[in-house]
Amino acid sequence: MLNRKIYNYLRSFFENDKKALLVSGARQVGKTFAIRKVGKECFEHFVELNFIENPKLKSVFEQPHDAKATLLRLSALAETQLVPRKTLVFFDEVQECPEIVTSIKFLVDEGSYRYVMSGSLLGVELNDLRSVPVGYLAEKEMNPLDFEEFSEAVGMSDEVLGHLQKCFESKQPVDKVVHEKVLELLRLYLVVGGLPAVVSKYIESNNLQMVWQEQENIINLYRKDIAKYDPDNHLYIKDIFDMIPSELNAKNKRFILKSLQEKAKFERYKNSFLWLADAGVALPTYNVEEPRLPLKLNEQRNLFKLFLNDVGLLAYLYSMHFQQQIIIGETNINFGAIFENFAAQELHAHGYTLYYFNSKKQGELDFVVEHDGRILPIEIKSGKDYKRHNALSNVMANAEYDIRSAIVFSNGNYEVQGRVDYWPVYMLMYLQPTAFENPVFVFKPM
Repeated sequence: MLNRKIYNYLRSFFENDKKALLVSGARQVGKTFAIRKVGKECFEHFVELNFIENPKLKSVFEQPHDAKATLLRLSALAETQLVPRKTLVFFDEVQECPEIVTSIKFLVDEGSYRYVMSGSLLGVELNDLRSVPVGYLAEKEMNPLDFEEFSEAVGMSDEVLGHLQKCFESKQPVDKVVHEKVLELLRLYLVVGGLPAVVSKYIESNNLQMVWQEQENIINLYRKDIAKYDPDNHLYIKDIFDMIPSELNAKNKRFILKSLQEKAKFERYKNSFLWLADAGVALPTYNVEEPRLPLKLNEQRNLFKLFLNDVGLLAYLYSMHFQQQIIIGETNINFGAIFENFAAQELHAHGYTLYYFNSKKQGELDFVVEHDGRILPIEIKSGKDYKRHNALSNVMANAEYDIRSAIVFSNGNYEVQGRVDYWPVYMLMYLQPTAFENPVFVFKPM
């Protein structure tokens, strides 16, 4: 069984928070399984209500009702008894009934039961809520397995993981034998990815052909979602989705609208890009005019890269032959797009907002993030010449940016030169935004 970090989050939430919880994320990341597993552990009674399997549920929330009337109707439709103070009610596929999110306030206020919700395409279907129950609903995004979760799943020992974490925290090189073995495991992750069904298929079969079949099934599910979402414009979304691999393999990896149509305008395609992001299928990474805080104020929404939500799916879309080359560590192919997609996936899973910086005078930085209250430039290098990074050197030399440190992730082991730390690319699994302690402010009258 796969051990996911979200399990501990859910246990803590159910124990300490009385709000309802909405678990969001792309299709096939394991939301339903996680809620069932932890919900049944934490509550004596677990009631699951699915809006697709039981369409009559929608009628409960179509018109406003008080909490008692709503609970009466729910108890009539539920196949399991609702026991006050001891029951978690799980609403699945809530994209089929957006009204439930506005009704949850009254159910939480009533207080007899606890509530958790999930579904597919939540970012798409729930964007236009008439009202948001602030203070009554928390949201947690779920992602594919990150590299650390994957390493545990395929049997990496606690001793090795402990060694890696200690090296990262104390800034020292990884044991050479361990370093080579973890790079080998990383190549496997780049091919398999982190979607639970695919990872489980690999563990069960140790057969990459079965892995590829599972990845094809998931790609087909994504295509079906695209096709049924907007009959008039879904071809735009499909074209953009299909072009992500080739655009990432281009020299600057930025999404070029002319690749879609010679006279394409961003405004015409904007909703299609947003759909892919809201569905959790793609990870947009916006350009910033300058690497300064706050990055949000410097972002340029019409200049961006699109990464896939799962690096294994990207490798699959390139070809099965390409996946084989990754596994054996072929040195004559360009791993740049795969490495950057892996980095985007890890950074996003760990809570970073993704940006990059591109300047005609200074060059391009692969990623720029806010870390520990400062700007942290990140370069991803797949080749041997990873200490050559003109853009990073230019930005670091610009005193106006006041950038104190940077990281280059590559296949090499740890070393430091000046203000630049060089880390193995797999160490991205330990890079986390600093959690600031809650400061105490004391007002002193003048």
